[in-house]
Amino acid sequence: MIYDVFNGDADGILSLLQLRKAKPSETTLITGVKRDIALVKNVPLKSAKKVNVLDISLEKNIDQVNLLLAEGVDILYADHHRSGDLPDSRFFSALIDTDPNTCTALIIDQMLNGQYREWAITAAFGDNLNARASQLAEQQGLNTQQAAELKELGVLINYNGYGAAIEDLHYHPADLYKQLLQYDSPFDVISDKSSPFSYLQNAYAEDISKAKAIQPSYISDSLLVVELPNSAWSRRVSGVFGNLLANEAPNRAHAVLTTNLDQITYTLSLRAPMLNKQGAGDICAQFETGEEEALQPELTHCLKVS
Repeated sequence: MIYDVFNGDADGILSLLQLRKAKPSETTLITGVKRDIALVKNVPLKSAKKVNVLDISLEKNIDQVNLLLAEGVDILYADHHRSGDLPDSRFFSALIDTDPNTCTALIIDQMLNGQYREWAITAAFGDNLNARASQLAEQQGLNTQQAAELKELGVLINYNGYGAAIEDLHYHPADLYKQLLQYDSPFDVISDKSSPFSYLQNAYAEDISKAKAIQPSYISDSLLVVELPNSAWSRRVSGVFGNLLANEAPNRAHAVLTTNLDQITYTLSLRAPMLNKQGAGDICAQFETGEEEALQPELTHCLKVS
């Protein structure tokens, strides 16, 4: 059996979409909310023959990967997060690039020689790689309006992935992937009034307006901190709100704290300065629930301090 394991954000969904448009196949999907990064553990050892893992850290999944490899399971691992040491196995193939200006969808785009470039651009925008995505859009011959449309779609797909649990999301990532896969082009998604685009557009506008109304709890030339309340809308908007703040003040680091259900701890979305994409990922990678990513590392259960 073939398993496709992918992050529930724009990068993960659109990485798999490109792969399956190029190589259609009946597979079992394994995904979750964006912060659910230990997904490979959900692959059954005895039934798996081939596993494709997209946009989740190898370092956070290495134990289960090694178990699968020991069973002779073929694994394709495509990602842009910190990987740690790669397995030494003839069953393991890696497409890993940790450059802060790339994402998994762009890695898959390169593998497919740009066959589905517009989808890759959409994912790059969703992953807040705005400069790189704009460059690719221009090379693709897209005008400013078309690039802006792909950016909005990418942000909305990414927004849908944030939450403490699937119940916080508007669409299960697997369902959203299946719906998007039916469209030839991201522009077809945007133009179809019955697609997820319109629904997510309205939901995003409502959630982001609530976040913008909250005053920062700390602000300096180098850091801005915003604390969001314990609510589903906060959990949905925390990541994209962090991206928005980072783009508005590229010289400053940003921390978006969302109060957890226990009212004591936080989930933290941390953004390194856009003009100096270093350091934030290293902080979050020190935590079991943290994921190293140049622009948008995250961790949960950050202890509350006074």
